[in-house]
This record gives sequence, C-alpha cells and structure tokens, in this order.
Amino acid sequence: MVHSLVKGQNGPLSVPRAVVSVRLDAPADVSALLVTESGRVRSDADFVFFNQPEAPGVRLRQGAPASLTVSPAEIPAEIAQVRVVITLDDQRATFGQFAAAVATVADTAGNLLYEYTIDGLASESVVIALELYRRGTEWKVRAVGQGYAGGFAALVTNHGVSVDDEQSDTATPVAAGPIAAGPIAAGPIAVAATSAEPQVRTVPGEAALSLEKRAKLDLRKRAVAKVLIDKSAFGTRARVVLVIDKTGSMLAQYRKQVVHRVVERMIPIATQLDDDGALEAYLYARSFVKLPDIAVQHGEQWAQTFLHLGGIHEGIDYGVLGARNEELPIMRDIIDSLRPGDRPTLVLFFTDGGFAKKREIAALMREAAHLPAFWQFVGLGRANYGLLRSLDELDGRIVDNAGFFALDDIDQVDDDELYVRLLGEFPDWLRAARAARIIA
Repeated sequence: MVHSLVKGQNGPLSVPRAVVSVRLDAPADVSALLVTESGRVRSDADFVFFNQPEAPGVRLRQGAPASLTVSPAEIPAEIAQVRVVITLDDQRATFGQFAAAVATVADTAGNLLYEYTIDGLASESVVIALELYRRGTEWKVRAVGQGYAGGFAALVTNHGVSVDDEQSDTATPVAAGPIAAGPIAAGPIAVAATSAEPQVRTVPGEAALSLEKRAKLDLRKRAVAKVLIDKSAFGTRARVVLVIDKTGSMLAQYRKQVVHRVVERMIPIATQLDDDGALEAYLYARSFVKLPDIAVQHGEQWAQTFLHLGGIHEGIDYGVLGARNEELPIMRDIIDSLRPGDRPTLVLFFTDGGFAKKREIAALMREAAHLPAFWQFVGLGRANYGLLRSLDELDGRIVDNAGFFALDDIDQVDDDELYVRLLGEFPDWLRAARAARIIA
C-alpha cells in the first residue's frame, strides 16, 4: 500500500533496498548528498551525481526518469542522512513554471511505498525532495521539499562539497551542463548563497497554527535561515537546547511574560536546525528540571504550563528547584549528555547572571570545549554578569565554545538583530570544531 506524505511527514523504511525516483514535466537531474549529523558531506565522494554515480550504499541510475537505489545496510555508520536532490536542467527555469514534481519511494520489485507531491515551490531551480535518515538502528524517510533559490552551487557548498568558485562579472546562472568529477565545476556562479532568498524548513505541526501565527513564524524562520546562509552554515543539523533561569531575581521577567516571548522566538531556531524541529527545554535554579520538548504547534501552551517561579505544574514541584542560582548541576547534566563525534549541540542559556562559582564554571567550560556543543549565554535584564562577560576570552580551551551578550530589554530587539546575535558565533565554532575533529 502506497502512503502519501505531506511536507515534514516521515515514515519507516524497512526494505533492504529502496528506489527513489521523481516524476516531473521538465528535464531534471537527480542526485544525492550523504551527510553526517552535522549536515555536511565527509568529502566530495559523498556527492552522487551523473559524473560520480556511486557512493557506499547509494547508486544513481540515469535515464528518464533517473532514480537512486539506496541500500541502508551498506551506508557508512558516519552517514546520518541521504538527501535526495532534484535540479532542473535549465537553470533559468523554475519549479513554479511546471506542475508539482512527485517523489516516490519503492522497493526493487517496483512496489510503491511512499509518494510525495512537492508543492509550494516557486522561483527555485533546485530542491531537496526527500531525506532518508537514521533513527537509532532503523531508517526512515521524510518529505522535505526545501527549495534553494540560490541554485545548485549554493546547495552543494552549504553541504561541504568543493565547488569551483571562479566568478564572472555578469549575472550568469549556474551551468547545467556536464559536471566534472572531483571538485565540481559549476561554471560561473553569480547567485551567492548570501544573497539568496532564504529557503526555510517546514516541520510537522506548523499546519496546526493559525494563519497569523504561521505568518509570524515564517518571517522568523527566514531571519534564522538568512543568518545561517550568510555564515555558510545553512543545512546544518544540530540538537538545540534551551535553558531558562527560574530564580527569584527573574520575577519581573516572568510576571511580564518576557520568558514566554523568549520561548516563542527560540522555536524558529529549532525548526531550522533540529531534525524534528523541537526544542529541548530546562528550567534551573539551585537544581533543575528537564521539561517536555517544545513542539512548534504547542509553544504557547507549553509556556503557559511550565513558565512559573513556584507552584506545582504537571506534577513538578517548582519549590524543590529553589530560588537562587546554581549553574553547575544543569551544566554538568548537559555536558554528560554529550559524546565526541555526536551531532553538534547549540545550548541557548538565558539568565540574569549571578554565576558565583567562577573557578568551577570556568573549569567546566574548558572540559566542555572538547565536546560537540556551543554555549550561547544571554543575559536578560539589567544585571551584573561578571564571569559571563569573560567567557569569550577564557583561556585553556581547545576551541572557543561559548558566547555571551546581554539584552536589557529583549522586546526592543527585532528578530533580524536577535538571530544575528544568537547565531553569529555558532558557525565559527562549527568550523573550529571540525578542524579540531570534535565534530565530523
């Protein structure tokens, strides 16, 4: 029985070999990117296209239509996802000029398993149609439908593939002719990733939002995507962890629901970075509690349920957490969840300061520098942040794994500026962490 997927939906992939193909009323190429947890290829050999038709576990069969045969058991353990890409032969054409492409997944006997109609595309000439990805020991398939207005070169370079960066003086589309093996000869590249309209990810649950909330979310997702594109980190997949201070000195931030608006503005980051688009969430004071993950469609309800200074909520006694700062337990818990070689983690840590155990926290951050996480500390309100201001210059670390900035009033900072400040250092850490072999 064939299952029709909608954008963001996933399903199990239990066949030993899957055949992925595309139906489209225009000449197009099918290719695949084999990426690690970081969302990047290990080398150019992990890019399957017509001049390089094979990689471990993935084989391209050219023809009309072209198809990819994927054998999950043969895919190297370091590979977390196989991203299936459709590229229009005529790069001056766009998907919006044709009927929606249909991506299918079948077994080798031709029995259809999944069908995904890729609608909603407009000015794009390149689209990631599907992802085949690991979930524990199993494999799954996800409908993606993420277009790239920046074209073929923007897509592959964002995934770590080497591209000939020779530029021309005039605006010329990416060449659609034969592509040389090795570093990809993409021809003159005039549309840089930094100038492209951000093509945002859509995650399950967004359809449940009202039109007004979806419009606001979409604007924020675009602002997040633009930062990642500008910093050559678009397409990265990372675990996103949100930590919020729940101490007595935060009373005004809770009473005025500032922390509620913090949650609302962090959700778009998770939609663009996290596999499932959800935020892991913690509240901390003297001790801490890990709360249910924040899904995009439940953000407002989640905030109303869990953002309190006292009381009992969903069976959690907030009084037990205390009312003053003690950062070491929550930081230790997150650090203990990290393993070398894991996908990157972005920790968004909101506090009004009061980090008293400076020597111990500095030692913890030096230890954490060897692990795959970047810590972005954000000061809320007008406070004395002490140690937090010096984390950027902390010595004795293999890489700079922390950033800090203070927001006297987060409501006075627009989304573009907020996301630049929140995400500006994360891509720099990604590059340094790869160079130090902390992440793949």
